[in-house]
Amino acid sequence: MANHIFVAYVEDKPGVLNRVASLFRRRAFNIESLTVGHTEQLGVSRMTIVVDGDDLTARRIEANLYKLVNVLRVDDVTHQPSVVRDLALIKVAVTSANRTEVMQLADVFRARIVDVTNDSLVIEITGVEDKIEGLIEVLRPFGIIEMVRTGLVAMSRGASSVSPNPPLVAAAVPEGAPAQLDPAVAMSV
Repeated sequence: MANHIFVAYVEDKPGVLNRVASLFRRRAFNIESLTVGHTEQLGVSRMTIVVDGDDLTARRIEANLYKLVNVLRVDDVTHQPSVVRDLALIKVAVTSANRTEVMQLADVFRARIVDVTNDSLVIEITGVEDKIEGLIEVLRPFGIIEMVRTGLVAMSRGASSVSPNPPLVAAAVPEGAPAQLDPAVAMSV
């Protein structure tokens, strides 16, 4: 089975993440990674969901996501030209004898050193999964103290959006009021 990458635009409201996660739990779909963040549009968040499954499973996931009230649009970007990235922070044990070697390895992978102490370095790396996995493997012999990864985020290449659907447009909202989507746009997705 292969990973499928979905980009879902959802209303930025309490409980939406829980509803999406519950859908996956109820249907026994395994989430490999899930990232959520704000978009350029007020009141709309973007989820990047990576799941392991065949094409039939992917179609079922997409159809089930559309059944959720707060889901505005879903795109399977697995086979579309897109930029896919992951971010990791890796804390590595170092000594005065091997500090330079660890820093050089980080440099080879175009990673950044973001924190330095006498006995550790925190390395930040952004890139495709294989690049991050490669750095983790070469750092493992030095002793990885702790590590965290964000999960994948994806965006289509070029000037187009991930989908040919019209862009989501939030209606003018007074400050502090919850955002509502333009009904014409909401009906078209």
